[in-house]
Amino acid sequence: MFRVTESICHEEEGKGVSAVPVDDAGLCPLGRQFAALGRRYGFDYFFVGNFPKADKPEFSANALFCNWPLELKERYRTGDQFSASKLVARLKQSIVPFQSAECLFVGERNDEADHDLAGAFAACGMGFSLAFAIHDCALAHYLFVFSGEREELDRQDVANFYFECLELLDSCSSRIAQRDGPREKLSAREIECLRWSAAGKSSDEIAIILSISSHTVVSYLKSAMRKLDSVNRMQAVARACRFRLL
Repeated sequence: MFRVTESICHEEEGKGVSAVPVDDAGLCPLGRQFAALGRRYGFDYFFVGNFPKADKPEFSANALFCNWPLELKERYRTGDQFSASKLVARLKQSIVPFQSAECLFVGERNDEADHDLAGAFAACGMGFSLAFAIHDCALAHYLFVFSGEREELDRQDVANFYFECLELLDSCSSRIAQRDGPREKLSAREIECLRWSAAGKSSDEIAIILSISSHTVVSYLKSAMRKLDSVNRMQAVARACRFRLL
């Protein structure tokens, strides 16, 4: 299972704590490949994650590979503006890669908290970013952001960079996808109950259809909710659909 990578912080005498990107030794093999790709185009930092969904909006739940400084990542995880960020809003509107000199990870409020957070990203050397989203062959949706202090890339460099990321994702997406699924395998009956629940049937109606008691239906649905880490039937159905179980 892949983990969100941690960064390394060094404390210099008289200068407090300064954050730097995690070195390659602290990244998994795929993370090292993304880091190397970013450096070839002048980007010191990178973030690769799942595109946030309504039932899974959190930064920590979607981050796959990241070499941000530890203090910055923890601060962002705490505030968690990921699903409401300018980055996600922009990538919902266009599939075209884009470059920006503004902080993409803050929201649209432009209040003091947003300005402070944007300043923290800039202070870490993330003043310019290239961002885009890619679907893999299984239709999983990923977003990529490479950041650093550099000039805007020309159109051909953006195209080359995008294609290299596409090739790298294509070579490893099946391994990444393995981390996204139910904590336990659902039984055939649990899937049946979820499928009928998705069709709008009540527990009593499902019981009649499957020739079992309504108590048993409720038991199957509760078990499915636990395995899908869901708080109610609606969320369980949504996650089962995302995992292509229904």
